[in-house]
Amino acid sequence: MASDASPAIALTIAGSDSSGGAGIQADLKTFTALGVYGASVLTAITAQNTLGVQAVHCIPPDVIREQIKSVASDLDVRAVKTGMLGDRTIVETVAAALKQHMLRPLVVDPVMVATSGDVLLEPDAIEAVVKQLIPLADIITPNLHEAARLLDTTIATSVADMADQGRRLLALGAKHVLIKGGHQTGRDSIDVLVGPEHVETFTSARIETRNTHGTGCTLSAAIAASLAKGGSLRAAVGTAKTFVSRAIESGAALRIGHGAGPIDHLYDLRHG
Repeated sequence: MASDASPAIALTIAGSDSSGGAGIQADLKTFTALGVYGASVLTAITAQNTLGVQAVHCIPPDVIREQIKSVASDLDVRAVKTGMLGDRTIVETVAAALKQHMLRPLVVDPVMVATSGDVLLEPDAIEAVVKQLIPLADIITPNLHEAARLLDTTIATSVADMADQGRRLLALGAKHVLIKGGHQTGRDSIDVLVGPEHVETFTSARIETRNTHGTGCTLSAAIAASLAKGGSLRAAVGTAKTFVSRAIESGAALRIGHGAGPIDHLYDLRHG
């Protein structure tokens, strides 16, 4: 466990959201809110706001490789998360660098589509995620649509379906799978954690709000932050679920932008 003089360090490898609600910006806010020093490797620049994604520019793979090398050669990284990776070459570059520099534990958020519906991962990159990135992961955090796409199947409609898909994703090589149920309907928001020998649900009350921009990024970043501080994976998932739920609740009344606004990552600071 890192001392107060040497804070735990977490690394995010993801894309930039120019409006600040998701991606690298959301990850760094989450790390800060949870008391972790955040480092970052940029994979893409998006022109993005609460209404959608207007443009994407992927960072050259050699620059991504050098960013990872630069951080890993100097900082004592205690946990890593990946977010938007953009295309097949970037997935392959990141996977190779993670192995080379032995960066673990690894949280993989298989970002494919933004809240607005805009595509953030090219279709031909999905195979690389499945074959090269998922086997490195200590936990992957797909939402219902991402889990179905990774397995080339229909979207889960029940907790039992989510658990079944989690077991199938586990077979791809990840140590744990957390399928997020936020896109389901109903009174509660239920996430399902599947491990080698257990299935566990994490439940919170569903909050009616359109301000959900960045929830997936935030959840995976919160898991990474807790792991960086030395927590168990189960405890990390519980902490992350609570953090996101409170950020959604606090952010429901915020008016940032004209579309799907962000959640409130800094609710503790804003409310004292």
